[in-house]
Amino acid sequence: MNGEQEERTTYNTSTVSKRIYGIRTILEAITSDTEIEKIYLLKGLKNELSVELLEAARNLNIPLVRVPKEKMSSLGDKNHQGALAFVSRIPYYNFEEEIVKGIETGERLLVLALDGITDVRNFGAIARSAECFGVDLIVVPAKGSAAVNEDAIKTSAGALFKIKLCRAGDLYKALEYMKNSGLQLVACTEKGNLDYTEIDWSLSSVLIMGSEDQGVSPQVLKISTHLAQIPMKGEIASLNVSVAAGIMLAQAAR
Repeated sequence: MNGEQEERTTYNTSTVSKRIYGIRTILEAITSDTEIEKIYLLKGLKNELSVELLEAARNLNIPLVRVPKEKMSSLGDKNHQGALAFVSRIPYYNFEEEIVKGIETGERLLVLALDGITDVRNFGAIARSAECFGVDLIVVPAKGSAAVNEDAIKTSAGALFKIKLCRAGDLYKALEYMKNSGLQLVACTEKGNLDYTEIDWSLSSVLIMGSEDQGVSPQVLKISTHLAQIPMKGEIASLNVSVAAGIMLAQAAR
């Protein structure tokens, strides 16, 4: 659920999170592209800054829960200033620097780009497969992507601690940069004109996976070098995106 929520469950902190306090601090973290897992806001607090925080959380799909004073104090520092947020400890890498370093090695690069994957468990499962099959880095858009939270890390079986994660302000431009750097862009789509086994995966490649409901966006499809599909024989002509990603990555790793 997006935006403001009523408290239903206790949020367990872990080594994947750190806490920050105060509405101004949290807003600053949001504007600096810090990955916010969850926000707790003091129940009854209504001022200009709290409204701004609510709007930012809603726009960026950050879970926000209203809690009473006693609960807020039990979550962390008593000087919480009415707001507390859990921030992911997973680092982000600069994808341009990583591409340049990868090209300089002279070895094949395998990049995974996720276009609109918002479900954290799908994201975690995809990351797990990516690490298993030797993906060098995962690129996600800064907005419209799953949160790198405790659920995602748990579903990834810890793979998100091992694989490099990059966040792009504009995924299309990031893909264009990688294409101009010599990587082939392979979009997995039911509109594909090639069997996924026909792709030459020995070349440096970017595998692009789209959301389950919309698929890879039309703009990204247009820039892609190849449109690949996974042949299916059953009546249900679709796969969970994490399953489809696993199949594609297994082929790319052969």
